Parts: sequence; C-alpha cells; structure tokens
Amino acid sequence: HYTVPMRTDTAPFDDNNVRMALKLAFDRDEMLRTVLRGHGSVGNDHPISTANRYHATDLPQRAYDPEKAKWHLKQAGLSSLKVDLSAADAAFAGAVDAAVIYKEHAAKANIDINVIREPNDGYWSAVWMNKGWGMCYWGGRPTEDGMFSTAYAAGASWNDTFWEHERFNKLLVEARAELDDDKRREMYFEMQRIVSDEGGVVVPMFNNYVFAMSTKIAHGEMQGNWDMDGSLFMERWWFA
Repeated sequence: HYTVPMRTDTAPFDDNNVRMALKLAFDRDEMLRTVLRGHGSVGNDHPISTANRYHATDLPQRAYDPEKAKWHLKQAGLSSLKVDLSAADAAFAGAVDAAVIYKEHAAKANIDINVIREPNDGYWSAVWMNKGWGMCYWGGRPTEDGMFSTAYAAGASWNDTFWEHERFNKLLVEARAELDDDKRREMYFEMQRIVSDEGGVVVPMFNNYVFAMSTKIAHGEMQGNWDMDGSLFMERWWFA
C-alpha cells in the first residue's frame, strides 16, 4: 500500500486537526484512476487491507472533502496551510506525479503543498524518517499484529510517523493474547479506527500486484500480501 507519513513529533503535524485536514484534502478515487489506472483499491488511512482477516469493513470510508478540511484547519487555528512534501519515484512508481496531484487537490482546501522532488539515490536513508512529510510504500504483512508492530507501535524502528498513542499500544499487546475471536476482532477494528482518525499517515490506496507468466506455470490460491505469491513462488508454484 502507498502511504504519505507525517512526523507527528514535528510541527505542524503534531496537531491532529492538521493531519485530518491533509487526509481530507486528497481525492483517493482520482488518484486510483490516474496513478494506478484502476489496478487497486482506495485506502482509509490505516494499513490493514481486505486481504487481512480482521479488516474493519464497517469503518466509514474517508472521502475527499475540502470544506471539512478547512474546518479542521480552523480548529487548529489556521485559515490556510503551507507545507513541504518530499517525493521521489524511489518511494513508488508514480510517487512524484501523485504528490503533484495531491497538491492540486489540497489547493481547494487552502492548503499549499510545496512538492520537493528528491533524488532517488539515498531516498530511504536521507528523506524517509528524516524529513517531516514524504511519500512511502509498504508491503503488506500477513497479520494485523505484524503490520502494526512493525510501523505503528511506540518505539518501533520503522515507526515512520513517530506516533505514540496510549490506547493503541495497550490494545496491540492485549490483542496478541486474546483467544476469543470476536473480542480480538473488536480490538483490531478499534486499532484501525484509531490510526485512521488520530494517526499520522495518509493511506490513499492499495495497489494490485500485476504480472504475467507462462501458461506452463501452475499455482494454487495466491497470497496477496506481497508480489509473486507472497514471495513464496519458488515453494508454491510448479511446471504444468
């Protein structure tokens, strides 16, 4: 999935109203049509996809709403916002174009996004987790705990939003030991809602993995968390 992580320990992203304004200033449907040519699905500002067991299907889908974005800016004491967004195609193919489209969408919410085209070389070492706001890409994890623990838990090495949320971190630990499936599902649903409403990441879309192969190759049900059958093609595919 494609993400636009903000450092929540850095102004202005330390204000959740600013984060919400930026989440509402993005036309995800247009982004899906133009960047992915429809080969994917819109995101809802959390990293759990429909391929996961506990995906929060009942969470309302966030939509492009410039007027509501303006309202959140007002709650933050702002009438407008100017902010830098770092982008390079090293983040994902089309990331720079996506940032420019984002800029166009956000302008209607009185948000001026200054797109900074960064060098591809060194993007992950010099920009990601260093600059305040940038484009990013994540491969899916097969479990909710795996995804949340890797990139959203307080103190995690790859917590690229530097986000800490007491309730979220409490649920993350408790859900690992919960044997009641219904209770565990409720926990993961709440965690997705917290990240969507209070987290520091914009998740505009999930991409489909698209590739071609010989008709001589056969396989069973495909994994959706990574390309090439969850990177298990060498173990799971055979010559027909």
